[in-house]
Amino acid sequence: MSISSVLGRLISGLWRSLTFVRVAVLNLLFLAIIAVVYLAYQDSASASLPERYALLVNPAGQIVDQKSFVEPLGVLLSEPSPSEREVLLRDLVDAIEMAAEDTSVSALVLELDYLVAVGISKSQEIGAAIETFKASGKPVIANGDYYTQQQYLIAAEADAVILHPMGGVALEGFASYRNYFRAALDKAYVTMHVFKAGEHKSMAEPFLRDDMSEGEREITQRWLGGLWSTFTAAVEQERGLEPGAVDQFVERYAAALTSAGGDSAELALQAGLVDHLMTRGEANDYLIEQVGARDHEGLYEAVMFDEYLQFKRPFEMPATGATVAVVTAKGNILPGDQPPGEIGGDSLSALIRETAQQPGVQAIVLRIDSGGGSVFASEVIRQSVLDAKSQGLPVVVSMGSVAASGGYYIAADADQIWATPTTITGSIGVFAAFPTFERLLDKAGIGTDGVGTTPLAGTLRVDRALDPDLATSFRAAVDHTYRSFVDIVANGRSMTFEQVDAIAQGRVWSAEDALENGLVDALGGLDDAVEAAAQLAGLSTYSVDFKQMPLSPRDLLLQQLNDSFGSLGLIEQNAELQVVSRMLEPLSRAAELVGSLQDPRNLYVRCISCEVVR
Repeated sequence: MSISSVLGRLISGLWRSLTFVRVAVLNLLFLAIIAVVYLAYQDSASASLPERYALLVNPAGQIVDQKSFVEPLGVLLSEPSPSEREVLLRDLVDAIEMAAEDTSVSALVLELDYLVAVGISKSQEIGAAIETFKASGKPVIANGDYYTQQQYLIAAEADAVILHPMGGVALEGFASYRNYFRAALDKAYVTMHVFKAGEHKSMAEPFLRDDMSEGEREITQRWLGGLWSTFTAAVEQERGLEPGAVDQFVERYAAALTSAGGDSAELALQAGLVDHLMTRGEANDYLIEQVGARDHEGLYEAVMFDEYLQFKRPFEMPATGATVAVVTAKGNILPGDQPPGEIGGDSLSALIRETAQQPGVQAIVLRIDSGGGSVFASEVIRQSVLDAKSQGLPVVVSMGSVAASGGYYIAADADQIWATPTTITGSIGVFAAFPTFERLLDKAGIGTDGVGTTPLAGTLRVDRALDPDLATSFRAAVDHTYRSFVDIVANGRSMTFEQVDAIAQGRVWSAEDALENGLVDALGGLDDAVEAAAQLAGLSTYSVDFKQMPLSPRDLLLQQLNDSFGSLGLIEQNAELQVVSRMLEPLSRAAELVGSLQDPRNLYVRCISCEVVR
């Protein structure tokens, strides 16, 4: 027997042993997690809610219509940053509305310090739930160390707003800034080929310019101004301030802060943005008085909203009888099957078809929160909407923060389109984009040459300059797709081609402008859209069923573990890496943007400037 064969057997045996140990360790870890869950459920089953308490709304991370799919085991082992956590909007709204009718809940407390992102549209839907709670006569108190602009819009709904004496309220207005890559692409010897239809199709600008065009600046300023007017009016109404008070606070902030000796908390109190400046101990004493109960640690008695939901709806049973099904479309529109948090042409259309065929489903509400993406995937989804309608099911669209470009494309054929008062929509335009690297290769001394059987063979290669005939073909395809888009909108909205073309051209519209222009039917939240769908189906009594794309049993279990118990925190995050990650964010966004260009024909209906509202 040779030495090499002996060595080979030793290496092979060692590898098998390592594989066995790895699988065994993972299995033991999985069993340990299940044991922890079982014990936790046993504890929660034996636990009970206090007799009197406040519902504590303390979301951490981002408020979303649909949670993104993450690799569950990785999340369980590592501690996610607050910005990576996601909280369902529906969970917050349900908890607040149920607490309004719960006699054990004596108050609603908003602690929003760890809320990273919510958007004005979702804030308004949370605000509507808070108004329902206030109608019960029970107090709503916001308690915070410091309020960001997004946090404050929700906090302003409270009867009393408490601020720490070392805190402040950060109001600055809305802005839409993004990176432009023309010069960078040129320095990297990358040629970006962009063809657009629609005079104001802003998606193309980052590749073609170093700054925002005047036309895009005018349009963006208009819908941003509409959002800010809605924000300021809501704050001034809830806080009992004079019209224009918020604008004055922002515009005179530097001088006013100097006059207040640099005390931002005192300035917020003087401006009427908060009611009390209290230390944490003082705030706790105040909340004990408002809630009427304290726990064994001397803190005001409170139950967190997610724990409250576990008690009030521990398991969501399948809907029975007449049902209005809600299907969520959140994220970029991409071809094929995509996980939750992205919109797959195949996966979402399959979910719509399966939902339409389920017994008891009498109407469908398509909740859209998307700036668009692939033309091909958008068309696949639109056809599934038409298929559902052909079965006699009313289809109503509920627009979230943004439903623009491809997000509008998949909405256009619905029986009714509802937008929240701060939805951004429109952006009816088309573009094609793809890079070539022939200049970079030439700079490196690499040539590309060969033969093809036809003039077009091998022309769509990233290592060759774009063939003029192929460029002509792309222009024709983009123009044709734009005309088809306008036709689809015209047919869906009972308008003429000319009427739609006049408000299309890639323009982005606020919800109010979209309503005036006939792109949406009414302004309202998801509940309004559900009620409208029920009316179209002739239903007086019905249940609402939120549909999800199916997960494997393993992924479903791990996802539920993560939702219920969060991270085990076995792998610590590196603070230095987080800092570097934030510094590289513009580059990662650019890479993500290029990586999302996956349409088989390189044709896209997407609104990049709309991302600011999400």
